[in-house]
Amino acid sequence: MSGQSLTDRITAAQHSVTGSAVSKTVCKATTHEVMGPKKKHLDYLIQCTNEMNVNIPQLADSLFERTTNSSWVVVFKSLITTHHLMVYGNERFIQYLASRNTLFNLSNFLDKSGLQGYDMSTFIRRYSRYLNEKAVSYRQVAFDFTKVKRGADGVMRTMNTEKLLKTVPIIQNQMDALLDFNVNSNELTNGVINAAFMLLFKDAIRLFAAYNEGIINLLEKYFDMKKNQCKEGLDIYKKFLTRMTRISEFLKVAEQVGIDRGDIPDLSQAPSSLLDALEQHLASLEGKKIKDSTAASRATTLSNAVSSLASTGLSLTKVDEREKQAALEEEQARLKALKEQRLKELAKKPHTSLTTAASPVSTAAGSIMTTPAIDIFSTPSSSNSTSKLPNDLLDLQPTFHPSVHPISTGPQVGGTWGGFDELGGLLKPTVTSQNQNLLVAKLPPNKLVSDDLDSSLANLVGNLGIGNGTTKNDVNWTQPGEKKLTGGSNWQPKVAPTTAWNAPTINGMHFPQYAPPVMAYPATTPTGMMGYGMPAQMGGVPVMTQPTLIYSQPIMRPPNPFGPVSGAQIQFM
Repeated sequence: MSGQSLTDRITAAQHSVTGSAVSKTVCKATTHEVMGPKKKHLDYLIQCTNEMNVNIPQLADSLFERTTNSSWVVVFKSLITTHHLMVYGNERFIQYLASRNTLFNLSNFLDKSGLQGYDMSTFIRRYSRYLNEKAVSYRQVAFDFTKVKRGADGVMRTMNTEKLLKTVPIIQNQMDALLDFNVNSNELTNGVINAAFMLLFKDAIRLFAAYNEGIINLLEKYFDMKKNQCKEGLDIYKKFLTRMTRISEFLKVAEQVGIDRGDIPDLSQAPSSLLDALEQHLASLEGKKIKDSTAASRATTLSNAVSSLASTGLSLTKVDEREKQAALEEEQARLKALKEQRLKELAKKPHTSLTTAASPVSTAAGSIMTTPAIDIFSTPSSSNSTSKLPNDLLDLQPTFHPSVHPISTGPQVGGTWGGFDELGGLLKPTVTSQNQNLLVAKLPPNKLVSDDLDSSLANLVGNLGIGNGTTKNDVNWTQPGEKKLTGGSNWQPKVAPTTAWNAPTINGMHFPQYAPPVMAYPATTPTGMMGYGMPAQMGGVPVMTQPTLIYSQPIMRPPNPFGPVSGAQIQFM
């Protein structure tokens, strides 16, 4: 079996859809490939344990869920990943495992898919038991024996007698669970079990170093202990000698599978005379007859034993330091490779100018290049010519726009004539552009009245169409956000009770302050007027409406405005 199975790909895709990167990485680290978990996946999960926003229980549950798989490869790799995080991950990961009541329940695991499944299932059961014991040990002492400070001022060397007698047996139980893995060199036949063995090998060295320092502390306090404490201490020392033999066999297997000899410590056993001295001291406390031994001989034996165990501890420390140095060199090599790769990527990119579009001044080839800044608030020019530096003072002046009286809001019509007479009276609608139409709508109403009151009133009468009772414009358009010139949208004009009239509307704007005149007497009334409504909006785009022609009959102005009118009657369209 090799390569990722279809199940692996489907599971990873499911976690991709749900957005759980942690669960997806757990699945990729525990695929059906017969090889150890990939380093990139393990590094990512280690980083996750250091992130405060990562849910550690969810990470642990993902690993536990993978151990329920029927394949020995998936289960074994799940245990390896968990062990790796316990050793190299943040301490809060192992703290969470220690807080759980149950961890791995694989004492009855068996993969019946093949002969290799039968063999590997045995090591899976042993490996899970060690991980459970490792978590239980952390729960009992609140620290990891493989990470405690060592040396003369270390944790195990400075512990008092009562606590020491309770702590050393916990180390013994964890060491027993590790050595019960009991693998031979000919059984390390694939990358999965080899990865597990390497983690156990590193744990064994560090765990035995703490174990060894605890024994040194025990021996230094032994001849000052009480009778019951000496009895417990002697039993602990005898078990230590047995485990030293077993750890030596474990290290031989490591040497056979190709681990560097420099990474394997030298174990120096204490002289056998030390055991005799310990037994005689306990017998003397119990009142038994013992051989006569002086304090000087006892001190010499103890000193030799402590010296031997200290040399073992020194050898274990050197191995640990060498491993740390190797890890540091590996990290530096990785950073160097990343740096070189980055430099190559930068070298392949073309050298671009330092000039940016956002900066009007840039430096290139030792000279200063200036480009005119763009004024986003200026009026756009009608020409598309490129910008140039100002040559005279006239170029610096703002564009002159003649002020005109908005008379007509209609579209430009070819051939129309318009303007004002000598006295400023209205002659014809003046042709304006569409942009001016929008400007007219925003002007105050008093600008619509010309100097000649009679002409202006006649113009208003013609636009409003009072004669036929209809207004000029069919569409009343109000600019969005425009404030009414009156008291609000629900405001009603106050009129006399005997007079009723509607507020005039000019180009969609209401002017209630101007009442329609009873009678207008324009000096000169054109025979025809063209009224243009404001552009209606359809789908957000202004649409110009067709002009409405309003024809009015010419009227005559009598000398007496209040006298009877002769001839044709005045009519308003």
